[in-house]
Amino acid sequence: MKVLKFGGTSVGTAERMRAVAGLIQAPTEPRIVVLSAMSGTTNALVNIAKLLYEGDTTAGSLQIEVLRQHYHIVARELLPEEAVAAEGLKLVDESFKSIFGLTRQPLSATGEKVILAQGELLSTRLFHLYLTRIRGERAVLLPALEFMRLDADEEPDAAYIREHLARQLAQYPDAELFITQGYICRNVGGGIDNLKRGGSDYSASLIGAAAGASEIQIWTDIDGLHNNDPRVVPGTYPIRELSFDEAAELAYFGAKILHPSSVLPAREHGIPVRLLNTMQPEAPGTLISARTGDEAIKAVAAKDGLTAIRVKSSRMLLAYGFLRSIFDVFERFRTPIDMVTTSEVAVSLTIDDDAHLPAILAELRRFGTVEVDTDLSIVCLVGNLVQEHHGAAGQVFDTLRDVPLRMISYGGSPNNISILINTTDKQRALLALNDGLFRRATVTP
Repeated sequence: MKVLKFGGTSVGTAERMRAVAGLIQAPTEPRIVVLSAMSGTTNALVNIAKLLYEGDTTAGSLQIEVLRQHYHIVARELLPEEAVAAEGLKLVDESFKSIFGLTRQPLSATGEKVILAQGELLSTRLFHLYLTRIRGERAVLLPALEFMRLDADEEPDAAYIREHLARQLAQYPDAELFITQGYICRNVGGGIDNLKRGGSDYSASLIGAAAGASEIQIWTDIDGLHNNDPRVVPGTYPIRELSFDEAAELAYFGAKILHPSSVLPAREHGIPVRLLNTMQPEAPGTLISARTGDEAIKAVAAKDGLTAIRVKSSRMLLAYGFLRSIFDVFERFRTPIDMVTTSEVAVSLTIDDDAHLPAILAELRRFGTVEVDTDLSIVCLVGNLVQEHHGAAGQVFDTLRDVPLRMISYGGSPNNISILINTTDKQRALLALNDGLFRRATVTP
């Protein structure tokens, strides 16, 4: 069994859907195909939900109708036979009927999630109809809402997913091709929910783990994880192999091609993940597995929107339980910490979620003087940093000698050096690292 996930740009038009249909052909091995919503759909649905929340039902209804007409065009283009197109239009109208039904009363959080779920439901229903009625293939539409569920902590319920996915698959013992939705799920109360933005990658990894897949493929519009940010640095190249830990670090610290959580279920079950490009299916992409190569630094990623907090207290810093008290504040407000450094009189740390910042700062002031800096970025360098003879750290800091460094985290992970800088210096830092690490490596005899 293989799991193949296709992102929004991969199924963004009728033409792209037809191309995906050709990519999933593998008659000798069962496949579960996980689809995102068509590109642009989730943003449109978020905007519709926002208008309805604000009580602007006129504007919201207009946007719903605009999106409905767009899907009518897609359905007619994807399904050229008149009778099949009529089925497709009926499926489209059923989804939009459920959205229009939510305009008659104030929108609730539950209603918003029902709206957001329609993107994946539309893409999978139309794609399944195309496969079975136009191409004549045997394919089963697996409803993700029958097996994907969150637990009471709003985390994926792995045992439930495994049991209920197996139950669904057992109904079709001779089937070789299954189509299902990414992103959407149910919560512990049975209501429609989701895995947040980028959750289709997470869905694919969870499904792969639950099904005991031999491989998970993530198909996007770029040929693998690159060694640097291609939006900032010219001439980047895809990395052929990464370990699970290296990929997780890159995803968390800014590599947009992969959802940060998506590697974890695959790593726990030792399932390789392959990142591939639907626009260049012949490209080898990036293979993520348990194997760590010899390269000291393989790739760089950057994460923006960081806030640095420094708690200074000469009286309490060395007291027993002081650090625990600091971390307890962030745990109570469910705010993750990215970096931590300590000195004789201060603790400095960074967060990327400032939703509870005023309350956090109020509590931290009980322990000492608190200083806050914003508009910061973390630059993360990943590779095999266990081998000290590489001298990787010295090479990195020499490369960044002209860039002001705010914090440094090195030694906490065998795969990661993290550096905090001002966001205004990010482009200069990424370009310098590209010149100092990767171009130098390519010309070394």
